[in-house]
Amino acid sequence: MRAAGIETVGGTVDPLELPDPRPLRAGEVLLDVRACGVGNWDDIVRTGGWDTGARPPMALGVEAAGLVAAVADPAGQFSVGDAVTTHSLPLREQGCWAEGFIAAAEHVAAVPAGVSFDVAAALPVPALTAAQALDAAGVLAGQTVLVNGASGVTGRLIVQLAAVRGARVVATASPAGADRVLAAGAAEVVDYHRSDWPERVRSMTGGGADAAVNAARAGAAQALRAVRDGGRLATITGDPPPPERGVTAADVYVAPDGDRLGELTRLLAHGALAVTVGAGFPLERAADALAAARHGGNGAAVVLRPGG
Repeated sequence: MRAAGIETVGGTVDPLELPDPRPLRAGEVLLDVRACGVGNWDDIVRTGGWDTGARPPMALGVEAAGLVAAVADPAGQFSVGDAVTTHSLPLREQGCWAEGFIAAAEHVAAVPAGVSFDVAAALPVPALTAAQALDAAGVLAGQTVLVNGASGVTGRLIVQLAAVRGARVVATASPAGADRVLAAGAAEVVDYHRSDWPERVRSMTGGGADAAVNAARAGAAQALRAVRDGGRLATITGDPPPPERGVTAADVYVAPDGDRLGELTRLLAHGALAVTVGAGFPLERAADALAAARHGGNGAAVVLRPGG
């Protein structure tokens, strides 16, 4: 089986030849992978910072879309030939940067008609992260939520999902990314280059946002300054600040959830969510794909296409 990954922890990303997927066990499905998402989290896996349950030599990748090639439970939710997407951890065998990927059936969601495999593959990790972060921040309709670092793939999904919930979104972005963030549903965008941006948010919200979600690296402490007394903060960058002024802080790590992913794919199909895919690479260029993802892609997702 053609794949892309690492021979050693911290090693370079290279094409691999791996054994074909093993026979399925109860509760598993095998994907004929058509597209795989690529994100900076894959570099964390590469360097040993995120234990996915597999050991080198191993294919990287934790989100993919494709066709169901086999099912362990014929009477289950999915059948051979169904178009599906997944974020499935811990890995059952190998990562999804490969021609075939074994996933837990409970982590799989259908891909609605009209949604491309590229978009479906780029959705699971950022969209689940966004939804779970908004849950952790307790964002409700009618509240004001700050999204710090809103111009990336995950940040824009946080903005979109907060707007779907009926929240007023104040976001931070660079001037170059402001239009993208406004189009995603933000009511106002503040330039994060300004050192006083948290104070500006407090001023425009009459004392601070009800809640904040931080998607900016090392940005949680600044985001906390923009939250009202007794408010809530969730960060997805592993840097929760010490609580102050009665503000609660949550550290959010994405968790697989097939039912929730199904809700998100339906929002995507109905136009309530959007993901832009900016670059697609064959497996042989996985190292280039990862480099592109690490550089941000100007808010567009990066995917691998095992079929070339």
